[in-house]
Amino acid sequence: MSEVLIFGGTTEGRLLAEFCAEKGIRAAVSVTTDYGAGLLPQSDYIRELIGNLDSVKMSNLLNSDNFSVVIDATHPFARNVSANLRTACDEVGMRYIRLIRDEKIVPHGKLFNSISEIVECLNQSDKKALITTGGNSLAEYTKVRNFQSRLTVRILPANGAAKRCSELGFNAENVILEKGPFTVQQNIEHIKKAGAEILVTKESGEAGGFPEKAEAASLCGAELLTLRRPAEIGKSLNQIEHLLETEFK
Repeated sequence: MSEVLIFGGTTEGRLLAEFCAEKGIRAAVSVTTDYGAGLLPQSDYIRELIGNLDSVKMSNLLNSDNFSVVIDATHPFARNVSANLRTACDEVGMRYIRLIRDEKIVPHGKLFNSISEIVECLNQSDKKALITTGGNSLAEYTKVRNFQSRLTVRILPANGAAKRCSELGFNAENVILEKGPFTVQQNIEHIKKAGAEILVTKESGEAGGFPEKAEAASLCGAELLTLRRPAEIGKSLNQIEHLLETEFK
């Protein structure tokens, strides 16, 4: 029976699952796709849970097994997921720990608090841009003037991504469907393919490939527009690993 419930889908979630498998700590790991499940370690100590969960389904899950703690290792920009998970944990009286990524100072470029601010900035010029902020924000970029010819988007090849891009009006030749992490050279190739003078990204830390994107933008002479990470309180990966080894080993 699982003692630790990890909500993953990130590099940190996978690393935490690998840590539990190595240390013999029983854990269930919740991911949204089969692809995410395929990245998890194959171990008798790890149980995969696949699918999207709202707060009600999360509460049902928490009540369905003998979990002692919930580790929220979801993406730092998945605010609704974390909010739902906190609500579910509060409702059932479950211990909740948020895993936060290490801070990464933005080396150059401009910082923004929202996609709408970035859209406003993009509308101040006619420069082409490579968008790497993920599939959930694509609709907002259709507000960019002449987005069909100016914007190239890079997103995960999952959940009908190509069809969604087409429905929103993005040209197929301006859609890069690839799974990271990306090297500096791969980022450079994508910037050149897009003919981009601007790279739009998230403050996603080392695990999210931010340093490689920032360096590629610098080498290409592209302006870096970065969506600021929402402020969070929690524990680092190392701190959570130490906690799990202390309490569950």
